[in-house]
Amino acid sequence: MGTKLLNLFKAAAVLGIALSSGPLTATAADLGLMLPPGTAPGGCSEIVLTCENGRDYPICPIAVSAAGELVTARLYTAPHNATYVRLVPMGVGYRYAGKGIWLDGLRGNAQLNFGNHSSVACSVSLS
Repeated sequence: MGTKLLNLFKAAAVLGIALSSGPLTATAADLGLMLPPGTAPGGCSEIVLTCENGRDYPICPIAVSAAGELVTARLYTAPHNATYVRLVPMGVGYRYAGKGIWLDGLRGNAQLNFGNHSSVACSVSLS
């Protein structure tokens, strides 16, 4: 019984190495939105969600990692209505979640979710 368990662990390790070296390997740009160089936290950035509902949703950084990834931000869903969102670790892609709203994405494609029953496809662009 012990040998079978050891072989199962070895197979899982080999499979893990094979999967991590394949085309689905996450890069820094997959783990969070990258800010343009020189963007200062606290001010509105040049990152905008352009969505299929015809609206644009600006994202204003609050905190940025040393690698330039957006960690926390304000997501404007109306001109004077911002929701605090925070990067949630994911396997591949990114998620920014706030109260009643979250954004799931991979590179420049994203899905903006307004609760459990309303969502819109968006593209991430630099204005």
